[in-house]
Parts: sequence; C-alpha cells; structure tokens
Amino acid sequence: MRDEPRSGCPINGSVEALGDRWSLIVLRDVIFGGRRHFRDLLANSMEGIASNILSSRLKALVAKGLLTHEEAGRGRRGTYSLTEAGIQTVPIMVALGSWGLRHLPTTPALAIRARLLEEGGPPLWEDLMDELREAHLGIPRPDPDRPRASQLLQDAYERVLATSSTMET
Repeated sequence: MRDEPRSGCPINGSVEALGDRWSLIVLRDVIFGGRRHFRDLLANSMEGIASNILSSRLKALVAKGLLTHEEAGRGRRGTYSLTEAGIQTVPIMVALGSWGLRHLPTTPALAIRARLLEEGGPPLWEDLMDELREAHLGIPRPDPDRPRASQLLQDAYERVLATSSTMET
C-alpha cells in the first residue's frame, strides 16, 4: 500500500484514500448504520461484501486514519471507531447520495436518508457529525437537547418502509 498519493492534487489524494467502492460502503455502514464490529459489517452488508475484502478495507481505512481499531481480548469483539477525518466524510457521502438521487435508479426506502440529508443541508450534517463525535470520540454534543439527526433519518426510513409494506398488501 502506497503511503503518499501519486500527486499533490487534493482530489487525487482523496480518491486514493476513499476511492474504491468497498471503502466508501464500509464508511457508509459505520456512519449511517452504526456498525462498529467486523461481524456486524459483514452480516449486514446489503451489497454482500466478502470477508477478505472487508478485512482488507478495514485495515486500509485504519492505515489511512479514517478509522481506529480497538483490539479486544480473546472471545471479545474488536471495535472500529471513526476518527475526525472519518467523521468529516459526511459531506462527501451526502454529495454522493445527492448525485445518485438525480442520476441513478434508487428505491424509496434507501433514498430517503440521502434526500433528507440533501434537504437538511449543512446544519443537519453538522448535527450528525456532532453525534458521531460523541459516539466515536467521546466528545459531548454541543446541544444535547436537540433531536438526534440519526433518529430523524431512522424515523423517515421506517416510515417509508411502513408505507411501502402497506401498499404491497
């Protein structure tokens, strides 16, 4: 694995750190799915990531400084946590989701979070990033009385699921 990017271009460096699809999917599942353990990431992958690919991408994300890995004792699960750099990928994920909404076929249930994040703009992203900082870095949210961004996204997802299941019956 290369330590330095091929050039000093910030887009190139970012693509080299984040550029393959599995790395972005793993980050997505940690950020939006709250998955922090290898088995959870593997078992709940909608895209069906293979265990060797997941292992490789987790190691690469740790090496690039986007995740940390806390080793666990024998018989216990190790925990992956986002770093500040990993948390700051939220706007990138939002941009990818927004582009996908406009240019690719999506399903209502899987598109709702992207739509809400796009509509909520930077204030919603910041709320989500503050929540991630609390969960992964132990930094308390600046306004703990504000509704949680993750709960807003989850509630919308569940509403779409409920609506689609009642339409099918």
